[in-house]
Amino acid sequence: MGLILNSLSGGKTSSYIAANYPADYNIFSLVRIESCPFPDKKIRQEVEDRIQKPFIGTPEDDTIIYTMLDLEQFIGSPITWVSGPTFDDVVENRGGWLPNKLHRYCTTSMKLEPIFYWWAENIGEPVGMRIGFRANEQRRAKKMLERANEDGLLEMKATFEKRKDGKNKWETVAWQKPLFPLIQDRIFKDQVENFWKDKPVRFAWMNNCVGCFHRNEILLKKMFELHPEKMQWFADQEIGRGGKGTWRTGITYEAIKAHKLQFELFENDFTECDSGSCGI
Repeated sequence: MGLILNSLSGGKTSSYIAANYPADYNIFSLVRIESCPFPDKKIRQEVEDRIQKPFIGTPEDDTIIYTMLDLEQFIGSPITWVSGPTFDDVVENRGGWLPNKLHRYCTTSMKLEPIFYWWAENIGEPVGMRIGFRANEQRRAKKMLERANEDGLLEMKATFEKRKDGKNKWETVAWQKPLFPLIQDRIFKDQVENFWKDKPVRFAWMNNCVGCFHRNEILLKKMFELHPEKMQWFADQEIGRGGKGTWRTGITYEAIKAHKLQFELFENDFTECDSGSCGI
């Protein structure tokens, strides 16, 4: 495999890869929303300069912005920032209904596709993509590899031009070979945590969207306490969808908001799936 990319999510594990496995490119895909303004206007402008798009806020913990800026300084190598359509645009126009566990198109639209189209414009030949699966996550790696073609490459259905009738012309492109260095080197979560204890990189309590529908109801209720404005954005999407569904089957986020949380939660109370797992 020729060029190597480190896919960064803003969490400790993918950041560990960036710090310990140098690559030709480190790339981070920022998810944006059209509300909940990031509080530091100077940093907000810096983000806009990096992604070359308007940036108001993110549905993730705001700390993720500082994580990526800190990480770039720590590793001494540039991090390429990309960003797709806003989450508002995705839920309004992309699927016709809210994404959910069965139709997880939000990850494709806002994480995978921005990286893919950057790759198509700047590289255009298959690359090795390092993925932050740890040594105990071999099942996740196996599941990803099962989607690869006979050459071991993942494919993306993409459009680069219009047909004569004005509709998008689609093609399937083989573009990346998943690589799992932490599985290969037997790196577990405790090793990742210990590595970052004395390092000058700020991390969120949990990365990925604060209202991710993969998180369980207790954790989502906790997120309403930690990030009330961002979580209200998620609740408002259900209210304003006009019958286009809910994030979770059988319960609305307004109902989760009304839950009474009777005990304190800690990060290790939750499995990787509960934590979102939107890294690629």
